[in-house]
Amino acid sequence: MQFGGDDQWANMLGGTELIRKKLGKDAYAMTITLLLNSEGKKMGKTEKGAVWLDPEKTSPYEFFQYWRNVADADVIKCLKMLTFVPIEEIEEMEKHMEGAEFNKAKELLAYELTALVHGEEEAKKALDTAKAVFGGAGSSENMPTTAIPADKLTDGAINILDLMVECGLVPTKSEARRNVQQGGVSVNNEKVTDPKAMIPLDGETILKKGKKVFHKVTLG
Repeated sequence: MQFGGDDQWANMLGGTELIRKKLGKDAYAMTITLLLNSEGKKMGKTEKGAVWLDPEKTSPYEFFQYWRNVADADVIKCLKMLTFVPIEEIEEMEKHMEGAEFNKAKELLAYELTALVHGEEEAKKALDTAKAVFGGAGSSENMPTTAIPADKLTDGAINILDLMVECGLVPTKSEARRNVQQGGVSVNNEKVTDPKAMIPLDGETILKKGKKVFHKVTLG
């Protein structure tokens, strides 16, 4: 028996036929509905914006935020496909999905999936950090963190583009430049619009990309 995404149906049938011809035995294939993102693309390591189960590649907080930020149109589908929340509860939520209810559903989705993958303790940490950050309390205790070695600094500072790449917020400096020039980057709540800006690192620095991606920077 082989399980796979429904985009692999033809390949899986080919496999069952090969087994039948070579071994004279029956084989079976079962497809599973693909989970697509809001752009209609399947989730996977080859797609931009992939989310990993490995905490070394996607931290529990980043994992939580990934699901907390799904599109409104996707949250009910994700709750049904990916969590063990009783279907009756999800269907009841679906009847009243408007305004703040979307945020409650996304928070539930993010918590349930983070607990499933990383455990209840990490899920609670991620939830508490998200509430503190977005509620204005500014807690960074469990925020994703990058320690920048002193040899990366020039007179105690680092270029904003280099900083974003070092923190893994963008894959390239060109993408970092676009984010900065479009006004989507802040450091300690101060918007940075100059790609040549040098960011002094002294103690804890909070780097923000867009509205929902926060990252703590310290000296290594």
